[in-house]
Amino acid sequence: MHAITIPEPGGPEALVWAEVPDPVPGEGEVLVEVVSSAVNRADVLQRQGFYNPPPGASPYPGLECAGRVAALGPGVTGWSVGDEVCALLAGGGYAEKVAVPSGQLLPVPAGVDLAVAAALPEVAATVWSNVFMVAHLRPGETVLIHGGSSGIGTMAIQLAKAVGARVAVTAGGPEKLARCKELGADILIDYREQDFVEELRQATDGAGADVILDIVGAAYLDRNVRALAVNGRLAIIGLQGGAKGELNLGALLTKRAAVTATSLRGRPLAEKSAIIAAVREHVWPLITEGVVRPIVDRTVPMANAAEAHRVLESSTHIGKVLLLTPAAT
Repeated sequence: MHAITIPEPGGPEALVWAEVPDPVPGEGEVLVEVVSSAVNRADVLQRQGFYNPPPGASPYPGLECAGRVAALGPGVTGWSVGDEVCALLAGGGYAEKVAVPSGQLLPVPAGVDLAVAAALPEVAATVWSNVFMVAHLRPGETVLIHGGSSGIGTMAIQLAKAVGARVAVTAGGPEKLARCKELGADILIDYREQDFVEELRQATDGAGADVILDIVGAAYLDRNVRALAVNGRLAIIGLQGGAKGELNLGALLTKRAAVTATSLRGRPLAEKSAIIAAVREHVWPLITEGVVRPIVDRTVPMANAAEAHRVLESSTHIGKVLLLTPAAT
C-alpha cells in the first residue's frame, strides 16, 4: 500500500507519499481500506516533529478515516467485511489501509457520503467527550466556543444548539462568523477586533459562559476564567496559544468554577471505546436526522497532503479538509 510518510520533520514538503508494508490487524482489530482521511492540527504538529504517535500506534499521521472493512482480526464481532465505516485513530489515517481497534469504529451515518464521513469521528468524539461528558453542558446554558469556524467549532455549535444551549463563538473575520451564524451561533465575536470577555458580558447581562471550549490555551487562560459564569466549566483541548499560563485561583474560588484539560489521542483503548459508544448513542441519531452535519471545506488527493497542510496552516478554511485515496475515485 501507499501512505504519507515523514522521513524528516519539517514543513508541508516533509510529507512523502511512499510505498510501505500493509498493516495486519491484531487481536480485536479491524483492517480498513481507507477512502478518505481528515487533516487535524495534531497532524501538523506530528509533521513538525512535536507530537509523536503513542507507543504501538501507526507512524503515519491521520487521526480519523472512512472506508470499508477489508479484514477482521482475531476476536472481532459485530462487523463484517465490506461494511462502510469511519474510525477514530491514534495514527495511520494518511494511508490506503489502517488497522483499527474495533471499539473505535462507527458505521457511516445514513445520508452521509462515505468519503465525507471521515470528517466526523475526531470532532464528534472531542466535542461530545469534553462539552457534554466532562463539562456537562445543559439546555438553557451558554457555551463559548473558541475557533467556531474550525472542524471542532462547527461540530460544537451544532451539538450545543441541538441540546438547547445558547452558543457564543469567536472567529476571525465576518465571513467565518457568518458561517457560524448559519450553523446556529447566537453571539458572534471577531477575536481580531473585539474583546470576547466584554462582548460576552454584554450579551449575557454580566453572567458569562457556563461552559467554554478552548483551543488556545495559555494566551486565553486569564480571559477565559474572567469570562466564566458562576459554576462555570472551562474545557481546554488545544495549546495554539502556548502551554504555560498563570491561573487566578482566587477567581476560580469566587466563581466556584472548574478547569479541565484533555487530549484524545493518547487515552487508553477502553476510554476511547466508551467515548465512541457515547457518540454513536447521542450524536449519530442527530446526524441521521439531519440536525447535525459534517462541514467540509475542500477535498485534496492524499498524495498531495502537503497542499492540505498549507490550507490548514493558513486558517482560511471553514470546517474540515479531507484527503482522498485512489479508492475514492
